[in-house]
Amino acid sequence: MSTLAWTESLVLNSPKLDTTHQEFVELLNAFGAALDGGGDALPAYHALLAHTEAHFAMEEDWMARCGFEPQNCHASQHAMVLRVMREALRYANELNDREPLTILRCELAQWFPQHAEMMDAALVFTMEQRGFDPVTGLCREPVAAGAAHSCGSGSCGG
Repeated sequence: MSTLAWTESLVLNSPKLDTTHQEFVELLNAFGAALDGGGDALPAYHALLAHTEAHFAMEEDWMARCGFEPQNCHASQHAMVLRVMREALRYANELNDREPLTILRCELAQWFPQHAEMMDAALVFTMEQRGFDPVTGLCREPVAAGAAHSCGSGSCGG
């Protein structure tokens, strides 16, 4: 059983980000399969966590290059997800409690599509508006730090 299906609704037409997102879904599904298989799911979880850390760091680098405020709601959401993921790993390692990993699997599967369709889509829109190339890291229209809304969306209250 797949934890999260890759669908066209997750495609943001940003090849580097779409590839990273597809890898996230694949790693989440591999983690879910490891849980379902009853074996040790920690190696799959470690792979998912390492990918997620790199994935979020990449997006946050793009945000910085496009002028997002350093403490924006998009990056804050990344930090919250990583805190929860690391805490679930701590429970598994220090307390031998795997239940948070099982819960997190479902929570990530529910969270990710909404995050991608809202916050990541707003990031892609901002990058396009500013002429930012995620491959080269160059921005056609550099802006001063703090010039973007907190998450790149006009609907953000932060």
